[in-house]
Amino acid sequence: MTEKTRQPQIGPLPRPAISTSRLPATLTRVVWALWFVSVVVTAVRLSSTETWSLWGLFAVDGLTVVMWVVVTFFSGIVHSYSRRYMAGDSALSAFFARVFSFTLVVMALVASNSFVVFAVLWLTMGLVMSSLIGHVDTWPQARRAAATSRRYFVASSGLLAVALGLVWWETGATTISAVTASAVAPSVIVLTAAATLLLAAMVQSALLPFHTWLLSSMTAPTPASALMHAGFVNAGGILLLRFAPVVTVDDGFMLVIVVAGAVSALLGKLLKTVQTDVKGKLGCSTIGQMGFMFMQAGLGFFGAAITHLILHGFYKAYQFLSAGNNVEQQNPRAPNAEPQSLGLAGIAAILVTALAGGVVFATLTGEGTAFDSGLLLAGLVVLTTMHAARGVVRNSSLPAALRYGGVALVFLPAIAVYAWVYTLIEHALVGVPLVTAPTELTVVHLAVAAAFVFAYLAIESGVYQRSHRLYVTLVNATTPAPGTITTTREEYNEH
Repeated sequence: MTEKTRQPQIGPLPRPAISTSRLPATLTRVVWALWFVSVVVTAVRLSSTETWSLWGLFAVDGLTVVMWVVVTFFSGIVHSYSRRYMAGDSALSAFFARVFSFTLVVMALVASNSFVVFAVLWLTMGLVMSSLIGHVDTWPQARRAAATSRRYFVASSGLLAVALGLVWWETGATTISAVTASAVAPSVIVLTAAATLLLAAMVQSALLPFHTWLLSSMTAPTPASALMHAGFVNAGGILLLRFAPVVTVDDGFMLVIVVAGAVSALLGKLLKTVQTDVKGKLGCSTIGQMGFMFMQAGLGFFGAAITHLILHGFYKAYQFLSAGNNVEQQNPRAPNAEPQSLGLAGIAAILVTALAGGVVFATLTGEGTAFDSGLLLAGLVVLTTMHAARGVVRNSSLPAALRYGGVALVFLPAIAVYAWVYTLIEHALVGVPLVTAPTELTVVHLAVAAAFVFAYLAIESGVYQRSHRLYVTLVNATTPAPGTITTTREEYNEH
């Protein structure tokens, strides 16, 4: 059927069967009830210093209850949004069952204490997500994307199983709490376990070079993509925090985590610049943001990584669910509006705002006030504030008084709120052994900081755009797996 012969179907959505129509509403109410219960449990849990345990298989600490609140909130939003977005879908019940199952699996995962239970739930989480990616099973591209992601998730689970086996072999521990209680000493086996844990986390969080599955997952319904980018990819940060006694056993290995995160953070920004579709840009943005999360963990600030995880989840869920608002029809021959030049006043406003943002963050959190890895953490805040402030100053639609004089009044309170949330999350992680473990500054840290400054200047000045070879390399790096690309609108409309 071609576009010329296709008859537009305009009218009310088809009425689903009664058995189907009740399930979305029921599961939506259940998820919001779980969110309310999680809030109550969090209030009770944070008033106690003891860790609640269930048969040694599960343990509820501060991280558990915080993630319960976050996961059920995101899931509630997705459930509510999907009731309209997915209306009329022939597999509506299956979709809601998968989203609800994913919610329960993640809630159980963050409470897991047993190695075996954690590994099984990690694999289950991946399999459920791959089924959501391939939700439209009559669409060949969706089936191929699901198969691609499934291979990555099974590989991640295999790496996790190897890591847990090595930890058991070296320490005799079979639970996460036992690893925390034991003195983990650096050895070849422990470092191998730490390396496989890092690889498992990198695969799940779509860090380079394991990002292909994420860019191939655009066949997933938009609500599933929101759940994926706001929740699923964050599992890598949870894994690093849960096994912090293993990954922090050697300062050199912590540097490896920093470098791995920095590579994805920097290249994710570059990969985004060659994307032409909204979801592709958001996918590359997620790759970069997960790199920042890993960097924070590698610097020893696991509380900052969890804070980043939560705030990025809110931001990316909103971005995906509102992606349709970013689609515009424009005349390709119409001239693009030129951004306002910075000038001396603009440069001064940007630099003052960025430096003041770093001072505010360091003052309110205490990070960056000592000569350790906290300086790099504060430096990332300065660079992020500089980037955001530059966008405002160059926005010619805003009055000059706001662009130059009011930019600090907008961003400094935002930095203060971020610092407050960071401090709140750190205090909420009751019972978690290693929330903050800063390391000494090294040449590697300075090289990473220099790379960020260089990349920022290259991107903001547009110098990188002059290299055709770089452009081709970036396009090739963002090419999804074969068979997952929709080349014509007609292929999509058929499904």
